[in-house]
Amino acid sequence: MKQEITIATRKSRLALVQSESVAEHLAKSSEHLKCVLSKIVTTGDKRLEWSLEKEGGKGLFTKELEDALLENRADIAVHSAKDLPTEMPKGLVLAGFLPREIVNDVLIVNDKVGIPKTIATSSPRRRSQLDKMFPNIEWSTIRGNVETRLRKIAEHQADATVLAAAGLKRLGIQKFVGLRFETLNEDDVIPATGQAAIAIQCRKEEVEFYSKLLHAPTAQAVFTERLCLELMGGGCHSAMATYFKDKSLKIYHENRGALSLKLSEKESDWAIQIENFLESNQLKS
Repeated sequence: MKQEITIATRKSRLALVQSESVAEHLAKSSEHLKCVLSKIVTTGDKRLEWSLEKEGGKGLFTKELEDALLENRADIAVHSAKDLPTEMPKGLVLAGFLPREIVNDVLIVNDKVGIPKTIATSSPRRRSQLDKMFPNIEWSTIRGNVETRLRKIAEHQADATVLAAAGLKRLGIQKFVGLRFETLNEDDVIPATGQAAIAIQCRKEEVEFYSKLLHAPTAQAVFTERLCLELMGGGCHSAMATYFKDKSLKIYHENRGALSLKLSEKESDWAIQIENFLESNQLKS
């Protein structure tokens, strides 16, 4: 008899694609596991008229899924890692991640436009970094799922917007009528903490069961990024970014710009190295 695991997920097409990937991964990892999806609408999904900056984005896309875990209505919750606050509710932990996808952002531009003069994005991180590439740009906000945002730019509600390459790839979107896609270099626009990683959250007492089934290199990278972000006092809706690759940590802070830290071979020393680096650069909260 198979063990049935209930996965809490948002209802958007991207969230469902990601949760189905988790279900498939777990089923392949253990022949005794069977997964079912529990589709949940979050506050962030309901309040499309809200400005995430003004209302505060913390937990808007995660709280209802976490409540399902705490109330034993689900066994795990699947999130986009970049949406997760650095603080977990008491009793919940991150078990790990699926293998990470391409981390870059993509500039989506209306085909009738050369250099964009207006860019629609709700991300302070993207605005702060793109200000250096487009110093005279006019900013506006944009909400909705991936397809809705693409349609809004095709209808010329703004010249351009910015989306994660990973989400586009998972949805199978390589092109869109009336738009051109320009991949942004990760050195020019440092990706969000956890960007392109699918996170699996569970109750603390069950973490060992799930963590061994997930991707260790992605866990090493994202946990390092999240530690750095937490030490800076940042969240998913601040103009900060951290990205780990090949024992190098790229950091973006709106007050200091882009910085880079090369970590030692000894992983147990990384936390103190990151803390010392942030203190020396006056970035530690």
